[in-house]
Amino acid sequence: MTEERLLRRPIAARGTRWAAAIAAALARWGVAPNAISAASILFAAGTATALVAARGEAGGARAAWLVVAALAIPLRLLANLFDGMVAVEGGRKSASGEIWNELPDRISDTLCLVAAGWAVPAVAWAPLAGWSAALAAVLTAYVRTLGVAAGAAAQFIGPAAKQQRMVLLALA
Repeated sequence: MTEERLLRRPIAARGTRWAAAIAAALARWGVAPNAISAASILFAAGTATALVAARGEAGGARAAWLVVAALAIPLRLLANLFDGMVAVEGGRKSASGEIWNELPDRISDTLCLVAAGWAVPAVAWAPLAGWSAALAAVLTAYVRTLGVAAGAAAQFIGPAAKQQRMVLLALA
């Protein structure tokens, strides 16, 4: 198994024709992988903004904000998919690419999960749950990185990978 395969999360969509075609087009258009990573933060900020806006609303307005949040989540995940594909498969890796691959994910997780906690005003402990979920997500990635730095293969196991966290958030 190559070092690259040991460091990349296995994602089924990465092997699809549609994803390969989009990633190839992005690479052909000269879109930098780091810019795609930065875009994932913007999508997460859109999710967070919609969730926080939903907090102060009721009825149809609240539902509309929650739909906006649910629609922004897959955009974040697509950006996370395409940044790596453009970098690796498109041959556009950079010296800072690993940082750009990970740091926007941690920022995005924090934005989405903390905002999800704030979006539930009827539950007094919901903001604490949002912060706790964000901390757990960041620590999980940190421990994986420490393991890799110590010479272990990256472990992408457990019940709540980024994709699962975001699907649960979108469905909630």
